[in-house]
Amino acid sequence: MPKGLSKEEYLAGQLSILRNPIIANIFFRLGLIEQFSTGIQRILAAYADSKTQPQFSIFENSIKIVLPVVKMELQGVSEDANVVYSILQSAPLSSSHISQETFFSKNKVLNLLEELIQKGYVVKIGNGRGTKYRRSK
Repeated sequence: MPKGLSKEEYLAGQLSILRNPIIANIFFRLGLIEQFSTGIQRILAAYADSKTQPQFSIFENSIKIVLPVVKMELQGVSEDANVVYSILQSAPLSSSHISQETFFSKNKVLNLLEELIQKGYVVKIGNGRGTKYRRSK
C-alpha cells in the first residue's frame, strides 16, 4: 500500500499513486490497460448486483482481493432453462447436442429453448434438421 493512501481511498478509487510510471505508461500505450486507477471501481461495478461480493484484505505491504465466482442466472426463466442457457457458451448448438449435454429429453430441450427464445436470451438459427441455437448478443 502506498504511504498516505487510506483503505477507504483505495476502495473508492479516489487516488492513484503509480509505483512504476514507466511500466504503467508502456502498458497504457500497448492497450493492455484502459486507464489508470480504474481496477477497483470496475471490480465493484461488476459485482454490484451480485449476492456475493469481493473481499478486500489490505495490509501494510500488500493487498489481497478474493473474487468469488458468480453463477449467472437469468431472470424470469426456469432452473432447467438456466441449465440449457449455460451450455450455450460459444458456438451455436443443435437441440440434440444440448439434450446429450443436459440429459434432458429432446422435447424438454425444445420447450426450454422456446422459453429462452421468447424471453430474448436465445436465437434460433436455421430450420429443420440443421437448426442451431445460440445466445443472443
